Amino acid sequence: MNLAPVWDQISHSLQELPQSGLLIAAVAAMLLGILGALLMRYVPALGRLLRMVSTLGLVGVLLLVVLQVSRMDPRFDLAVPEIGLPEQVVEGGETRIRLARDGHFWLRADVNGHPANFLVDTGATLTAVSTQTAAEAGLEPRPGGLPVRMQTANGAVAADLTAIDELRFGNIAARGLDAIIAPGLGTTNVIGMNFLGRLASWRVEGNTMVLVPHHPQPEVPVS
Repeated sequence: MNLAPVWDQISHSLQELPQSGLLIAAVAAMLLGILGALLMRYVPALGRLLRMVSTLGLVGVLLLVVLQVSRMDPRFDLAVPEIGLPEQVVEGGETRIRLARDGHFWLRADVNGHPANFLVDTGATLTAVSTQTAAEAGLEPRPGGLPVRMQTANGAVAADLTAIDELRFGNIAARGLDAIIAPGLGTTNVIGMNFLGRLASWRVEGNTMVLVPHHPQPEVPVS
């Protein structure tokens, strides 16, 4: 059986794929399964082996996707550390933020030691940083991570997942915080629910947002 055309097709397909590690792994696993099915008639043992490898590969990709998504969902914060992923922890009594003139809550924070302004958005699932802030704070896209699709005023854009080593403001510190690098935000940065969900509590009293961390940290001076 001449397998050269099959391998040529596989090579061409891989060259056309977006450069996402998980996507490439999933497609490679599926192609192995197809190849295994084709070989079942000619070399049954090899065909079964390839199909088993394909199945295990797809299960592995699915598990990695579930773990990646679970790290961005506060409901999973107890389960994820148990399977070896870095725990996302918010440490830090109380920080009060006054409502700005534009009707939003803004805060001044340090991202890996770099000062940046953040809009607090309780409707946002994830914390997001602009490409400018990411560059200045030394944030890099997570290798092999699935890109996140975002709707902006200019249409849908792909945003990269990243991790903030330390985000500090007031008497609050968050370490190992998942975030996205969002090209559609311009110069705006956003505090999302994956940050707020790890506080002891947060509430709005009139024109003031009150953030209560589990363990108050030394106050960060506003720079």
